[in-house]
Amino acid sequence: MKFYKKRLPGVLPSAALAASVLMLGASGQALAADCERGALDTLYCDANGDMVADLPKDESKWNDPDTLIFAYTPVEDPAIYSDIWQPFIDHLSEVTGRDVRFFAVQSNAAQVEAMRSGRLHIAGFSTGPTPFAVNLAGAVPFALMGSDSGRFGYTLQVFTHRDSDIHEIKDLKGKRVAHTSPTSNSGNQAPRALFPEMGIVPGEDYEISFSGSHDQSMLGVVAKDYDAAPVASEVVDRMAARGLYDTDDVRLVWESDRFPTTSYNYAHNLHPDLVEKVREAFYTFKFAGTELGEEFEGVETFVPINYKDNWKVIRTIQASNGVQYTPDNLK
Repeated sequence: MKFYKKRLPGVLPSAALAASVLMLGASGQALAADCERGALDTLYCDANGDMVADLPKDESKWNDPDTLIFAYTPVEDPAIYSDIWQPFIDHLSEVTGRDVRFFAVQSNAAQVEAMRSGRLHIAGFSTGPTPFAVNLAGAVPFALMGSDSGRFGYTLQVFTHRDSDIHEIKDLKGKRVAHTSPTSNSGNQAPRALFPEMGIVPGEDYEISFSGSHDQSMLGVVAKDYDAAPVASEVVDRMAARGLYDTDDVRLVWESDRFPTTSYNYAHNLHPDLVEKVREAFYTFKFAGTELGEEFEGVETFVPINYKDNWKVIRTIQASNGVQYTPDNLK
């Protein structure tokens, strides 16, 4: 039997994440004192240099829950995604032998805090927030959605209304452009890092309006509320497939090289035997013929990845923007 609920008991509002980090960080200094950790919070150690939190040496700190809590990245309509993820939830439960609950998160900050506090065990974190989850919550990325050939990722696309006078990036000068949120890779960080090379500095050469999501950015362009918007290709493709906007109403201005997409992570302190089963569940799941496969068109399987290598380009983009992995920067 599977259980589903809209709210995870005990999850703090996103505004409380900073206070939670301070309190847990203080206790974490006793747990993970005097160890190599790089950018990781004081709760964690990184003795092997792979840039993610090590499994605690003390086996009493290993978490082996009877019920696994799984969360997908915040989306416009979480209720729809709880149904879409049902086939995978069933598969994960069967392979691990545990009950699995789907947690519909409301924000990146709340999702990170839930894993940090031990209330979330497995999660899909969006591209930009992934480094925050790694460093603040001890998340360990291990999979991405991809093809059987190992291909994965998405692009940053810049759209404008079909009737606009914007035909290339330099035409954004003086316009009102929708970015999604400060931590979003394609919706904010990547444009800030890449557009200056093309002669446009976001926030200086054009006005930035934060829409809150890729969905809202795209719909705002369609409605002419914004002159243009940088968005993630995978999101707007799914929107088009669901008929949420008419592709004839917009025009593609520019497209980047491919970035890694949503990372799938387990909490660093999960029992290693359970982690092995979680990995098995992801790597053996096939999307074909499922609602998940219909939603993520072109995706066939989960591809093994690691944070150090596959998130290097994202960390570079964030470093160029002066991003520091703190709760305030995540909000």
